[in-house]
Amino acid sequence: MVKQERARRTRDKVLDAAAEEFAVRGYDKATLDAVARRTGMTKGALYGHFSSKAALAAALLRQCQGVWQELVPAGGAQVVRARAALESLGVGLFERVREDVRLRAALRLSSDCPDLTRSAPDLLRDVHRILEDLVRRAQQEGDLPQHRPELVAGLLLAVMNGVLHLPPDQQGRGEALAWPAEWRLLLDALSGAPARPHTFSATGHP
Repeated sequence: MVKQERARRTRDKVLDAAAEEFAVRGYDKATLDAVARRTGMTKGALYGHFSSKAALAAALLRQCQGVWQELVPAGGAQVVRARAALESLGVGLFERVREDVRLRAALRLSSDCPDLTRSAPDLLRDVHRILEDLVRRAQQEGDLPQHRPELVAGLLLAVMNGVLHLPPDQQGRGEALAWPAEWRLLLDALSGAPARPHTFSATGHP
């Protein structure tokens, strides 16, 4: 049991190091040498856990599929209107992506490596599908205009990816402004709703 726990901790350390590399450098520029340096392991020891860079990337994609599934029920529940579900899912996803380097890496991998997602979960495609379903439901409920759902979902996804790379807010709120406000602003603009004021707590969260 002690040996298994040690192996699990080592595997987690490798996955975190690989996620940092993939999130910052992308799949093509990330190297196993860099991952090994981040962990303090030899490259040979790393191979004892993952046989290749592709195996590391696939493991991150599989794991983050479960993370995404945890977020979907709160955003996709049928008991709330789809527009509210879109907001809830967007905020939850932004929070998790900002805090979870493995999820950030998995989203980038889904974009960088379409060939890899043939043998591992295609996280980006799954996120797009859920967003598209919610947009279509919001249109049926009269809360969004009849733009093509796949285009609206793609726009929401582009905003989600884009705000992760915005510079910190200049008024001292750090990165907090970047995750829910742009998402809500886009939904308001699409629906023709008047702009809503956004208030911020001491931590910067609206």
